[in-house]
Amino acid sequence: MENIAGKKALVTGGARGLGKATAIALAKEGVHVAITGRNEELLKTTVKELQDIGVQATYEVFDVSDLAAVQEAIAKLNASFGQFDIIINNAGIAAFGSLVDMDAETWTNIINTNVLGSYHVTKVVLPQLIEKKEGDIIFVSSTAGLNGAATTSAYSASKFAVIGMADSLMREVRKHNIRVCTLMPSTIASDMSKDLGLTDGNPESVLQPEDFAELIIANLKLPRRAMLKSASLWSTNP
Repeated sequence: MENIAGKKALVTGGARGLGKATAIALAKEGVHVAITGRNEELLKTTVKELQDIGVQATYEVFDVSDLAAVQEAIAKLNASFGQFDIIINNAGIAAFGSLVDMDAETWTNIINTNVLGSYHVTKVVLPQLIEKKEGDIIFVSSTAGLNGAATTSAYSASKFAVIGMADSLMREVRKHNIRVCTLMPSTIASDMSKDLGLTDGNPESVLQPEDFAELIIANLKLPRRAMLKSASLWSTNP
């Protein structure tokens, strides 16, 4: 297995839920972590937890759907924190409703955050990985990106699109020794899922953010010759 200690990771949406669990898991492996989000107080709290583990940690506040904001924030992080080896495209939002009933603004915001947000962050950081001829990019999709369901048109459309974008990117950058992986979890007891009423979060039966973080770490620690293209993670018996 690869030793990932000392690498530098960018985790979008890293202040809570899947992003926070992933950032903590990375820190425990000795990876230095920069997190992003829109709630500065939550970001500060998470950064303190990461620093207490013993790694370098920092944050930037910005909306991934705003390309100019992404460019500015990544430039700041590169100047103060360094260049990245790992990108975790985790930031995302969700809302549910029929195609007729959901307002166009909500539908568009989901696409802008989940699809364009991942595109913006990857586009800005990717040249660093290409230059060093090594890197890992992980896209967080969903099982909703594999199968649609009633009232999930916007969310499913965004997660289907992430899978397609990531698959195409993987085929572009393998020649640069860059691994691109798409992960599709089913319902996890994240803050977002609980806020939306998708799960009660019962740790005895429902996937926890830490379970997902373990999969990410296992993927990153594969020998460089091996690449996990995609994987789905499900609760065994929810």
